[in-house]
Amino acid sequence: MDDAKKQFANQLREAMIAAGYEPKPAVLEREFNTRHWGKPMTLHGVRLWLLGETMPDFNKMETLSKWLGVSVQQLSYGGPIGRTVEQRRARWDSGIGYEDRDIFEAFLKLPVPQRKIIREVILTFTKAHTPP
Repeated sequence: MDDAKKQFANQLREAMIAAGYEPKPAVLEREFNTRHWGKPMTLHGVRLWLLGETMPDFNKMETLSKWLGVSVQQLSYGGPIGRTVEQRRARWDSGIGYEDRDIFEAFLKLPVPQRKIIREVILTFTKAHTPP
């Protein structure tokens, strides 16, 4: 089981780097907690993930995989993380203009509770305007 935890830790660090984040506990805690709707993780808890001493449950693993743009399997068992993130980033760069980038930068400066509210509003509009 320790091998699985170490494998996860390595994959998590690699995915964070590929997505443009430093693989540090403070970065992981902040970014994870802004995206996860369950109980927030502590700095100590995410540090244990990065050290390979513990693994997140499936719900937390899903949050990590969505944030980092990799599958749960890739995080758990390995795979081509760099290529997946590069493809996602290329799609992102080609589809967004400078005005939208300004909005995203402003969004990222907001406190976590306000980000969650705005995220919920955007998701609600998306559901309302998506054909069945």
